[in-house]
Amino acid sequence: MRILKHPVLNFNRGKEIEFVFNGQKMIGYEGETIAAALHASSIKILGYSPYKHRPRGFYCAIGNCAACNMIVNGEPNVRTCVTELKEGDVVETQVGKGEII
Repeated sequence: MRILKHPVLNFNRGKEIEFVFNGQKMIGYEGETIAAALHASSIKILGYSPYKHRPRGFYCAIGNCAACNMIVNGEPNVRTCVTELKEGDVVETQVGKGEII
């Protein structure tokens, strides 16, 4: 689900790029965030809470809440709602607080 036309906002979609999410090839667009690309591909669960392991999805979408923390290219605790998608990114679901490498 992507917004293709909006009465007020303009969306300048970049070129189509590939990335990997939990071992599966996915398609996104230059200029969109990782979380937006996942959401558009029907991925609604972005992580799990630290203690009760409850699913987390989009919440604030401005990088304040950490509900979208994921492992990106081996780095844990990346806030995917404000991190731009790059060609070849490897994105993994993070359970809990993530391990410091």
